[in-house]
Amino acid sequence: MVNYLIIGHITKDNTADGAILGGTCSYAAITAHQLGQQVAIVTSFGPDIPSLDRLAEIEIENLPANQSTTFENSYQNGVRHQKWLVGGAPLALENVPLAWRNAPIVHLAPVAQEISPSMCGDFPNSLLCVTMQGWLRGQDANNQVIYQPRADLEAWLTQIDVLVLSLADLSGDRAMLTHFLTSAKLGVETLGAEGCRVYHNGQVEHVPVKPEVEIDATGAGDIFAATFFVYYHKTANYLTAARYANACASLSVLKVGLESIPTLSQVEARLRMYS
Repeated sequence: MVNYLIIGHITKDNTADGAILGGTCSYAAITAHQLGQQVAIVTSFGPDIPSLDRLAEIEIENLPANQSTTFENSYQNGVRHQKWLVGGAPLALENVPLAWRNAPIVHLAPVAQEISPSMCGDFPNSLLCVTMQGWLRGQDANNQVIYQPRADLEAWLTQIDVLVLSLADLSGDRAMLTHFLTSAKLGVETLGAEGCRVYHNGQVEHVPVKPEVEIDATGAGDIFAATFFVYYHKTANYLTAARYANACASLSVLKVGLESIPTLSQVEARLRMYS
């Protein structure tokens, strides 16, 4: 019985040490699984996808592509610079198995404009959760990722139950960040080492976290989001969800790649330590 469904591309991420498995779907799926969820992914990838065995315990519905969506990430002074090299196949509701369409948690996780914002209206019986980086991304002539929000995004914002965003996702556009987060039913701004802010019913509440010495922040926002979605669905308490998500994300920066995702026992130990 699938209770956490993720829709979006898993990715091939080119690094100095070779290609690795990446994408919001990969990080979020493993996180939700380690938090006790039965997880499924609807995605598109090609035969070039690396390390697929990392998702061995996740159900996957793949729309085959000639090549997987591919990114190249580099960091300078803590700022990510990203190239978007290749895109997989677009995804639609018809690609989602009927048995999964009423999953309690549905996480729309576009990374490369692979799904339409109209999918926000396709899951009325689920807690609809969104990480929208892929709806904010375009490419320039050199394949550099640029800030380019979809024109049709605005019409679907009010259908989102929980939206997780960071200011970096919007290239520093604070006014648009606030608009997005206050248009959704519940908005969460990730703040890295400072924790998060929750936007709800006209109120904004900061939930801090004890910062860690950062080794690699890749995927931390996706890990935060999946944890928040799981605990908000479980408790209906956004402060509890924020504390779990902060703890999980802060632990994740201590390691590199998918190995960084902490277990439930590690997260609970961290919360006990600082409660």
